[in-house]
Amino acid sequence: MKWFKKRKDKQPDWITESERLAIIEKSSKQVSRGVFFATVIIITSFLPVFMLTGQEGKLFHPLAYTKTFILIVDALLVITLAPVLISFIMKGKFRPDHANPVNRILERVYEPVIRGVLKWRKTTLAINIIALLITIPLLASLGSEFMPPLDEQSILFMPVTLPDISNSEAKRILQVQDKIIKSVPEVDKVLGKAGRASTATDNSPISMIETIIKLKPKSEWRAGITKKDIITELDAKLQIPGVINGWTQPIVNRINMLSTGIRTDVGVKVYGQNLDTIANVSERVKRTLEGTAGISDLYVEPVTGGKYLAINPRREDLSRYGLNVDDVNQAVEFALGGAPIGNTIEGRKRFSISVRLAQNYRNSVETIKRLPLMSASMGEVPLSAVADVVFENGPPMIASENAMLRGAVLFNVRGRDLGGTVQEAIEKISKSNGVLPPGYYLEWSGQYENLIRGKQTLLWIAPVVLLIIFFSLYFAFHSLREAFLSLITVPFALIGGAYMIYFWGVNLSVAVAVGFIALFGIAVETGIVMVIYLNDAMQQLVTKKGNSAQSITGDDLREYVIHGAVKRLRPKLMTVCVSLFGLVPVLWANGVGTDVMQPIVLPMIGGVLTSSTHILLVTPLIFLMTKEYELRKYGKLQIHDTQH
Repeated sequence: MKWFKKRKDKQPDWITESERLAIIEKSSKQVSRGVFFATVIIITSFLPVFMLTGQEGKLFHPLAYTKTFILIVDALLVITLAPVLISFIMKGKFRPDHANPVNRILERVYEPVIRGVLKWRKTTLAINIIALLITIPLLASLGSEFMPPLDEQSILFMPVTLPDISNSEAKRILQVQDKIIKSVPEVDKVLGKAGRASTATDNSPISMIETIIKLKPKSEWRAGITKKDIITELDAKLQIPGVINGWTQPIVNRINMLSTGIRTDVGVKVYGQNLDTIANVSERVKRTLEGTAGISDLYVEPVTGGKYLAINPRREDLSRYGLNVDDVNQAVEFALGGAPIGNTIEGRKRFSISVRLAQNYRNSVETIKRLPLMSASMGEVPLSAVADVVFENGPPMIASENAMLRGAVLFNVRGRDLGGTVQEAIEKISKSNGVLPPGYYLEWSGQYENLIRGKQTLLWIAPVVLLIIFFSLYFAFHSLREAFLSLITVPFALIGGAYMIYFWGVNLSVAVAVGFIALFGIAVETGIVMVIYLNDAMQQLVTKKGNSAQSITGDDLREYVIHGAVKRLRPKLMTVCVSLFGLVPVLWANGVGTDVMQPIVLPMIGGVLTSSTHILLVTPLIFLMTKEYELRKYGKLQIHDTQH
């Protein structure tokens, strides 16, 4: 008689209190060890998240700490508080599993499917292996990026113009740009700034303009328009000669500048000893990168072209008028630079008082040439009589890193993944001849620098984590075979996660990697529950028929595996559904932060679906094949006690 059929004998209507507590104790022992180690495995799977550094570490460490502390408490409650609460709550008469209509329907659907799987073994394994192999080119075709772009509900417009621009011209350009930006219906407020702010941490030259654009709520936007469309429209309207546009967002721009010194998505840093050569190399790099798909807002950070007012004293003329260099320096200091003459105190604040000529007396070279110098022998002498007053070219700002002068070629990435764009750019520069002279080298920075760092961290820590998970499974089952049987669900969880992010159009990133890390722990947890119940079914078989190849047939083995899989279907589905139902709502969420959360959740949802399918169908098949192998080779079954 088959185990999955209803039993006709009448069950006792009541059990004694001691019997009830004994059943609760036995059931708790059966699953507590497995659940405890499953929780430990999920905690272990988050170790790579703790190893992340920089921006990605600051973003995901709170998630990892919160989940870890919750699971540590959960692991303790499973073996302490949970059995006690069950003994208080589970009293009275209980209906068997088959009395639940939902459970009956699930068993009726699941039972013929698992029978078909155990019959068509090679076909089942082939389908799973083919599906797993398909994920390799699928993942290889996906783009890569450091982090999914967070929609900050605002835009930062960062145009750059010529380094020798005057204050009045920068002010005029800023006002024109603000009026054009405000003309777009989706724009709510515009705030522009040219030059540096009153802080030592902002070293922006006057040629760099920063304009923060606040957008209206999306409900007030034109039908069908997106943020990308708004940026495209603004960029088309703001094509001003001599101005190179750049588009980013306020928060991510500040993070990029603080962490890498690059204010765009990617920067090619050019290192060397001579500024003129660095400028030439930067121009060659720019010409090489022009036309690369995905590269936008490409420009060279100016290291030459700045204008300086040079006042060079002529010593022969100074001696003719009885003057010296110090007389010229003092006159220039008082007239142009401003000389301190005292201090003023306002409350707790102290300010120095400086004096210099008014703007009208120092706003042109000719005016400066007429600055008077007092000679003891000749009286009043103009500055031009003893010094050359000229404008000279020089660096607008000198940047250095690692004790070397540094220039940069900056660009943003739009309409393509960051990793693929930079890889193509690197290949172009590598194939170009004569870009770098001896003693000069390039370094790729910006978001790409963060992407490489995060990828390297995940690559070396992932094998270590899988090894720790494997040994945790071994301690849970005291069997390498059972540990491998639970761990094999991990690659099959990868199938659904890979398909999900591919069809959703998501690039590989640190957020997607964190989603896969969380998925592996969930997959192993569900696999442990299945293996526990399959081992329990084998114990029942041995108890009834003995542990011998003469007393156990292949049909007996198959029926008891079906019993272990079908009769405990509800707790396995509950394990899956709790994870799944908690994640699905994120797909329909909107607002700030969802574009970062969805790449984490997508691989978990897809992976839970495929891993649960694998656990419900393929795990019993592999378990049956291993037990048949044991029966043929050893003449008996290797029983792993589940009554811990």
